[in-house]
Order: sequence, then C-alpha cells, then structure tokens
Amino acid sequence: MKLTYAARIICLLILPLSAFSQFRKYSNEFLNIGAGARGLSMGSAQVASAKDGTAGYWNPAGLTGVENISANFMHASYFSNIAKYDYASVAIPVSDNKRTIGLSVLRFAVDDIPNTLFLVEPDGSINYNNIQTFSSADYAFLFSFAQKIKDEDDYKMSFGANAKIIYRKVGHFAKAFGFGLDAGFRIQKNNWSVGIVAKDITTTFNAWTFNFSEKEKEVLYLTKNDIPIKSTELTAPRLTLGGGYNFGFGNSFNLLAEADFDVTFDGKRNTVLSGNSISVDPHLGLEASINNVFFIRAGITNFQKALSDGDTTNQKKVWIYQPSLGAGFRVKNISIDYAFSNLANQSNPLYSHIFSLRFDLSKREKD
Repeated sequence: MKLTYAARIICLLILPLSAFSQFRKYSNEFLNIGAGARGLSMGSAQVASAKDGTAGYWNPAGLTGVENISANFMHASYFSNIAKYDYASVAIPVSDNKRTIGLSVLRFAVDDIPNTLFLVEPDGSINYNNIQTFSSADYAFLFSFAQKIKDEDDYKMSFGANAKIIYRKVGHFAKAFGFGLDAGFRIQKNNWSVGIVAKDITTTFNAWTFNFSEKEKEVLYLTKNDIPIKSTELTAPRLTLGGGYNFGFGNSFNLLAEADFDVTFDGKRNTVLSGNSISVDPHLGLEASINNVFFIRAGITNFQKALSDGDTTNQKKVWIYQPSLGAGFRVKNISIDYAFSNLANQSNPLYSHIFSLRFDLSKREKD
C-alpha cells in the first residue's frame, strides 16, 4: 500500500515526538511568535520597554507599568490563512498598584487538515467520501505575577514570574500537557530601561499520549510507519537580555530604541553568534510617538545565513533578516495597533497583516 497524504501529515506532526524524554531545539515554537502588534512591528524587541498587558508574554516584570485593568487582543493569519494565531490577555493591578496579576492565552492552529488515511479502499478503489478533516492546535495559558521593588519618579525596579500550562492536540491522534516557569527583571532609570527574562527556567516539559484506532494502526503498519507510544518532550531554558533608550524631543515627540538578544544553550543555531553550546540572536526595534497618541514603528529580527538566490552553484551564502513595520493610535482608553511583518526574508517575502486591540477598563484618579 502506498503512503497516503494523511499518513505523511500525521507522521510529520507527531512521530518526531515519539522518542522518549529528550530536549528538542525547536520545542513549543509557537510560544516564540510574539504577542501584540506593537511588539511584532518592533522586531520582537520588547523585554526592556513592554509595560502594558503584553508584558506578561515578553517580560512579566513589566506588568508593574499597568496602572488600570488592561485587556489585550490580537489575531494573525499566516501563509494565506492556513495557520491562525490568536492572543488575549488581561492584567489587573492590586495592592495600590504595587503588584500586578495577569493571564495570557495563546492559540496557534492549522484547521481543516484533510485526513485521507482511508481514501483508498481495501480493493484499491478511491472513495472521497472517506475524507475527513482534523485540526492541529497548540494552546498556552500564562499566569503572571509582578512586584515593584522600587517606585520613584526617576528610578523603577520590578520583578515578575510566569507559570505556564501548555496543551497541544493533533486531531484525535495525539495530545500533550506541559508545564513551565519564566522569570523576569526590569530596571528603568530616567530614559534608560533594562530587562532580562529567563524562559523555561525549570525546563518546560510536554507529556504526549497517542490514540489510534485498530483500523488506523493497520493503515500505519501497512504503510511502514512506526506507531508512537507515550513520550516526554523537554524544552531547554533560554535568556533574553534587552536595553532601551527613550529620546525625548520636546514635549510632544519621543523616539524609543531597543535592542534585545536571545541567548540559547542547546547547541549551534543559524544565528549571528553561533557556538557549539551558546547562540545569540539579536532583535532591533524603533518606535516614534507623537503626544503619546500616534505611533510609527519598525524592527529587524531573525538574522540568518542562507544560500544566495542568484548562485547556481549553491555555495555562496548571504545574510538575510526579517523586517517589520507598524503603526498605532490611542483614543482615550482604547489603543489600536497594526504590524506588517515579514515571515520569510527580503528576497522571498511572505507578509502578514496583524492587528491588536487594547482596552483600559477602568481609570484610577490621581492626585
């Protein structure tokens, strides 16, 4: 029996997980996409400057900058609407704004994947009525806490932490539950801001279980595919360091510049700095604001070496990167942000339009 299309899809999605308890360099990658059009338009350079509700994703220590109950929503479609990415969060200041608690929910999914395992009948005939569809979806729930250490006009210091629960599902074939912890620290001194966040500090794990009917097992066996059993997938810790400076030009115009550096410890990667055990990936972002109402943003991220398109010998390598642009405006308690993000590289662009919405649900009177 020939390997059917569905068998290829299912094996691609779940068979790499069947090895027992091991680190995977690109585990839970949906958690590295980003949150909020502001951050995505700035090249994901947010560890030092994020101090709204999206800080629960970027750096939980930044949640202490939330002064009112804040809700954030974002939707993005990738690859001609094949994949959908959704994000929502709420942040609530407590204890006279000395602490902030938050909840973030992320979902990345590919829906309506055709299941053609039973497309070919035992007699060799094709029956299109046997085609069904399934979804592959990844969910993450981040429970955040942030605490102010110092809160002066020209000097602020805070720390924060995330407890995250992960749920992943591939149709009825496989599902996984996972748990992990993040921790962050942030300092703001006059116009300077510095942030550091450690993700998966306890080594995030996903415990996978698989469920195939006897008929499905038979098809996989006849197409010479392994039938997976229970397994555990581990995600190694990583650090992100960031620094930003806010250039003030009068009372109405500001320019924020930030540079972040992702530091991974799971071996050589295709990044600017790549070692046998440590790799460093930079992110650069800019944000210009007028009266803190209108915003223009730009960023660059994901620097990689790739084969040159014009080299027929496939020997010459060039540096590629992912640029992004964005804009936003604020009307009273509502902020609307937009990002135009490149998902491939400058020679073969695949751009996505990303929108996010923020509500400040209450206002606190100030003396």
